[in-house]
Amino acid sequence: MNTQLISSRVDDAMPEILNELTEFVAIPSISSASFDQAPMLESAQWIAQRAKKLGLDTEVIQLHTESGLVGRPAILASRPAQEGKPTVLLYAHHDVQPVGDVAEWKSEPFVAVERDGRLYGRGTADDKAGVLVHLAAIEAADPGVGIRLFIEGEEEVGSPTFVDFLNTYREQLAADVIVVADSSNWKAGAPALTTSLRGVVQMQVEVKVLDHAVHSGFFGGPVLDAVTVASRLISTLHDADGNVAVSGLVQEDDTDVDYPEADFRRDAGVLEGVKLAGSGSFTSRLWTKPAISVIGMDVPSVAAVSNTILPSVKFVLSMRVTPGQDSHEAAQMLADHLRKHAPFGAHVDVTLSEAGSAFLAGAETEATEIARKALAEAWGVEPVSIGQGGSIPFIADLAKAFPQAQILVTGIEDPDTRAHSANESLHIQDFRNAIVAEALTLSRLGN
Repeated sequence: MNTQLISSRVDDAMPEILNELTEFVAIPSISSASFDQAPMLESAQWIAQRAKKLGLDTEVIQLHTESGLVGRPAILASRPAQEGKPTVLLYAHHDVQPVGDVAEWKSEPFVAVERDGRLYGRGTADDKAGVLVHLAAIEAADPGVGIRLFIEGEEEVGSPTFVDFLNTYREQLAADVIVVADSSNWKAGAPALTTSLRGVVQMQVEVKVLDHAVHSGFFGGPVLDAVTVASRLISTLHDADGNVAVSGLVQEDDTDVDYPEADFRRDAGVLEGVKLAGSGSFTSRLWTKPAISVIGMDVPSVAAVSNTILPSVKFVLSMRVTPGQDSHEAAQMLADHLRKHAPFGAHVDVTLSEAGSAFLAGAETEATEIARKALAEAWGVEPVSIGQGGSIPFIADLAKAFPQAQILVTGIEDPDTRAHSANESLHIQDFRNAIVAEALTLSRLGN
């Protein structure tokens, strides 16, 4: 099937596709356990109905594991391959992040609003657009390949039952090619294939200096409060230039493209005068070097301040691990560093919350070559290979479960998307191009 025919089909369908995405975004499918989970089932049923219209055998599954975990609603839909043609597994997720402070949004989070060629709303890009890319590409293509559509509902909470799901439904998921539509493009108007992903480690740390709180006037001086001590400990995680200083962590400075500093500052919203951390190219700092951030800390709020020396404090570290390094190994190195560098003999307790694997694509495959050509034709721009600073640990799980499958990591995000943040948005033209590219890829895999 040629590019012009598929492009025409997608262009004719785009008004309806955008209407469907708007309808889909209106379902507040937040997978975090602290939110109402009824919309998760509603969201899954919405996808199932759309998949059935495409003639796919479809079911909504809520997995119960032997360990007692209950998965969020997932969708499995399929149709068999024509004789001699491969089977393609299409992955995305329908759960979304909480919206945070609604006051920071310029429009209602679950009402999709178009402004200046972008569609704003929670999930417009991450990853409800990915779901629609798959559904619309299946409809636009006529490839004869087998289709196995897997839309999970717990990616935003770490996919806790993902491996159990793979093991339980291995036969229904097995495929020759896997397309994961949950990544990003290089920038708006410039397509990319993601070839590496950093791993992720999340760790809770407690620093204790006293067995109870004491008056800061009576006892202040000889004893530092736990927040100050914890701050000194946190400061040991980076050197004077901002490079991660944990011994043993792998650091690579080898990327094919670079990120101009002015573009990075604009995209990240870096305030004027703030010096950027680390050394080496910006893309290596983002993709192939480790990064450590404090993402939460339990301390009294300013409104609830008390004149006491805090005896203990808890904080959470998020560490991104270089592709090629084992995340559990890296977690142990971080824990060892924290214990070794405890200031003033403070007691440091470390609890590992998550250790997600990195992903590093191997050599170019037939599927990769087909996808690159499809991206170039859909955008009119040659695609680039990129890494991702963020982590998608389940891709390593897919690679382990289906070692013979060729994996393509695609997506519709860009540096302006603001996934997980207020005012998340989707570049509509890139969304259209992504559908065309996937439809072309499916068609050519079938040939």
